Amino acid sequence: MTPDIHPDGGYAEDTHSERPALTDEAHEFPPKTSIKRWLVTTNHKDVGILYIVTSLFFLVFGGVLALLIRLQLWTPGGTILSGLAYNQTVTAHGLLMVFWFISPFAFGFANYVVPLQLGAKDLAFPRLNALSYWLYLASGMLFIGSFFMGGTFDGGWTAYAPLSIPAYTPQPGGTAAMLALTLFTVSVTVSSVNFLTTMHRMRAPGLHLRDLPLFSASILLTVWMMLFAFAALLAALFILLSDRILGTTYLAANEGGALLWAHLFWFFGHPEVYIVFFPALGAMAEAFQTFTGRRLVGRKWFLAAMVLVAVQSFMVWMHHMFLTSINLPIKTLFMVTTIGISLPFDLMVFALIYTLVKGKIQFNTPFLFAFGALVLFILGGITGVFLGAVVLDYEFRGTYWVVAHFHYVMVGGATALFGALYYWFPKMTGRMYDETLGKLHFALYFVGFNLLYFPMFLAWETPRRAFDYELAFLPWHRLATVGAFILGVSFLVMFYNLYRSLTHGEEAAGDPWPYATTAEWTVASPPPLENFDGVPSYEGGAFHLVTEPAAAVADGGATTAGATDAHANPSGDDHASHASIWPLVTSIGAFFAFLGLAGFREGVLAEGMLGTLAVLSLVGGGTVAFLALVAMAAEPFYAPEPERGARWPFARVENTKLGVWIFLASDVVLFGALIGAYVFIRTAFGWTAWEPVPHDSLPGLINTYLLLTSSFAVVLALAASQRRNRWGVVVALASTILLAIGFLINKALEWQALFHEGVTLGSSVQASTFYLTTGLHAAHVIGGIAVAGYLLYRAYHGAYLGDDRPIEYFGLYWHFVDIVWLFLFPLFYIL
Repeated sequence: MTPDIHPDGGYAEDTHSERPALTDEAHEFPPKTSIKRWLVTTNHKDVGILYIVTSLFFLVFGGVLALLIRLQLWTPGGTILSGLAYNQTVTAHGLLMVFWFISPFAFGFANYVVPLQLGAKDLAFPRLNALSYWLYLASGMLFIGSFFMGGTFDGGWTAYAPLSIPAYTPQPGGTAAMLALTLFTVSVTVSSVNFLTTMHRMRAPGLHLRDLPLFSASILLTVWMMLFAFAALLAALFILLSDRILGTTYLAANEGGALLWAHLFWFFGHPEVYIVFFPALGAMAEAFQTFTGRRLVGRKWFLAAMVLVAVQSFMVWMHHMFLTSINLPIKTLFMVTTIGISLPFDLMVFALIYTLVKGKIQFNTPFLFAFGALVLFILGGITGVFLGAVVLDYEFRGTYWVVAHFHYVMVGGATALFGALYYWFPKMTGRMYDETLGKLHFALYFVGFNLLYFPMFLAWETPRRAFDYELAFLPWHRLATVGAFILGVSFLVMFYNLYRSLTHGEEAAGDPWPYATTAEWTVASPPPLENFDGVPSYEGGAFHLVTEPAAAVADGGATTAGATDAHANPSGDDHASHASIWPLVTSIGAFFAFLGLAGFREGVLAEGMLGTLAVLSLVGGGTVAFLALVAMAAEPFYAPEPERGARWPFARVENTKLGVWIFLASDVVLFGALIGAYVFIRTAFGWTAWEPVPHDSLPGLINTYLLLTSSFAVVLALAASQRRNRWGVVVALASTILLAIGFLINKALEWQALFHEGVTLGSSVQASTFYLTTGLHAAHVIGGIAVAGYLLYRAYHGAYLGDDRPIEYFGLYWHFVDIVWLFLFPLFYIL
C-alpha cells in the first residue's frame, strides 16, 4: 500500500511502507563502492553526497584557520603568526566558510532531498548538476593552491578596493584566490539555472508552488536570490580581475572606484546572508514539524514572510556603507529598509516558537540543533538591529561587535544544517546515527559556540581584523579561545559518530521518524537510483504513487545556450542516463585555465619558467575545457522529463528553453552591473568632463549593422528548419557566424587603432571602462560563434529538420547579445 501524505502536514497511515529498490547494476551503472561511480555520476543523490563531503572538508580547513586566529589572540599582539600571515589567515577563513562551506553544505542536502520532495527522478539537467559540483571542487582546489603562490589574498573576505588591487596585494596567490571565487560563482550560476528549471518544471502533478515542502520552498527562494546576487558578484570580480590581470584602472580610479566596489559587493553580500540562512531556516522548519508532530503554525504567513525577505534583501545593501561619503538622507532611507526587513523575520520566529508551544516535542539530535539554531539566530538578529541604526553603526562598525553578530547569524544558520545532517543521515545512508553521541556533539557545540562568540560582544571595542587589543579585554579573548577549542572538539565527536554509524549503525527504515510527512520518507533508505518505482503525484492533496508508467520524452539540453537537440536513449529502455565523464574533464580544464591566468599581473606575464608554465596551463586548460564541452553536447544522454506535472507558470515552456531564459536573466544582471558601473564612474568623474573612448563612432555603427543582420540570419535559420530546408539552415547559420566574425574583426581593428594612439587598457579610467565592457560583450559573441559552429556542423549532417528547438534556444541567446550591444553603442559611441 502506498502512503498518502501532504507536502508539509497532515498524517496518513502506513508511513513506513517501502517498495523494492531499482538496483544500480540494472542500469550498468558503477556501484557506490567503485571510485568510477563518483567520478562519472550525474545522479542528484550522488552529487548531493559529494557536495556534503567536500564542504565538510572545507569546514575542517577553515576551522583550523579559525583556531590559528584564536591562538594569535591568546595574548595582545600575539606572535604565533606574522602580520601578513595573520591577514591571510583571517581572509582565507572568511572566504572558505562563507563560500566553500556553508552554501555548498546546504546545497548538498538540496541536491539530495529536493527532487525527492518534488516527486522528480532527478534534476532537469543532470550533467549540469555534476558540472556545478566539479567546478565547485576545482575552485576550492584553486583557492588552496593560492597559498603556494607567494601567499593567498590578504585583503579581507570583502576584498575592499583599492586594497585589493595589485599595488597593495601583489602576490599571484591573491589573483588565484579571486579567480577561484570567480570559478565558484560560475558553478553557482550553473546550479541556479538547474534548480530553478527543475523546481518550476519537474514538480509532480498536484504540487503547487504554494504547497511546496518548507525545505524545498526555502531552496526555491534561495536559488532565485543566488541567480541575481552572484551575477552582481561576478561583475565585481570581472572588474577586479581585469585590474589585477590586464592592468585596467577601474578600481584604482580616484573617481569612485572604492565606492563602486562596495556597492557591487554588498548588493551581493547582503542577500548572501539570506542565501546562507534560508536553507537552514527550511531545514529548521522541517525538523520542528517532525519532532513536534505539528504542522507549522501560520505556514502561509511564514512563506509570505520568506518571499518578502527575499525581495527586501536586495534593498538594504547600503547599510554596510554607513561610514562612506553617502549623504545622510540616503543613509536614513537604508536604515528604515534595514529595520523593515527584521519584521518578516519576527513573524517567522514567532511561527516557529508557537509550533513548539502547540506540539509535543521529541528531543532528538536534529531537533536540538534546530532549536539551538533558533536561539542563536534570535541573538544574532537582535544584535544586528543595532548595526542597522546609523548612529550606532558609527560606533560598532569595525569592531568585534560585528564579528560576534555576523557569526551568530551565519554560524547560527550552519547549526541548523548540522541538525539537517543528522535528520537526513538515515535517508542518505540507510543507517541510524548514535543518539548519545549526537547529543554529546550538540552539548559541546552549543557550549563552545557561546563561549567563543558571546565574549566578543563584551570585548566589542577590540578592532576588527587586528590581533592587538587592550589588556582589559584579555579574559574575554582567552575565554573565546577556550570556546573555540571546545567547538573544535565537538566536530571530532560528530565525525566519529558519522563514521561509526555508517559502518556499524542500526539499519534505518524508510521513515525512522514517527511524524515525518514529506515525500522523501516514503521510499527506502537510501532511495532507489531513480527514486520512485511508480509515478509520483500530489493530486488530491496528498503524495501517492500511480503504478501506471508515464510516457517520457528526451531532454537533450546540456548547455546554457540550448545548442543540443534531443538524443535517443542509448540504453534502449526508459531509464535515464546517470553517468558522464565530461563534467569532470571540463572542470579539470577550467582549473588549469584559471591557474594559468594567475601568472599575469597588470598585462605582464611572469618571467622565466613560471611564465611559460602559466601560458601552457592557460592554453592547455582552455582547450581541454572547450573540447570537453563539445563532447558533452554531442554525447548521447537521456534525461527524461515527465509527461505530466505541476508546471505553473511555465507549462508551455520546455526545460531547456526555460533554462536559457533563466541564464539570460542572470546575464542581464551581469551586464546591468557593468553598465551601471560605467555610469557610476562617469558620474563621479563628471559626466560632461568625461572624454569618451573611442573618439570615432563609425566602427561602432558598422558593428551595430553587423549584429542586427546576424540576428536576422538566425531568424532565417529558424524558418528554414521549420520548412525542413537543410541548406537553408546551413546557409543561415553560416551567415550568422560570418557576420559575427566580421564584428570581431572590426572590433579588433578598432582596438588596434586605439592602441596605436596610446589608448591602452590602463591609460585612463575612460579606456578601462570601454575595453572591459565591450570586451565582455565580445566574449559573449565568441561563445555564440562556438555554439553556432556546433549547430552548423549538425545541421550539415541533417539535424534540426522539423525540430527547430535548438536553433530557437540559440536565437534567444544571440538576440540577447545583440540587444546588449544596442545599449553599449550609444553609451560609448554617442553620449
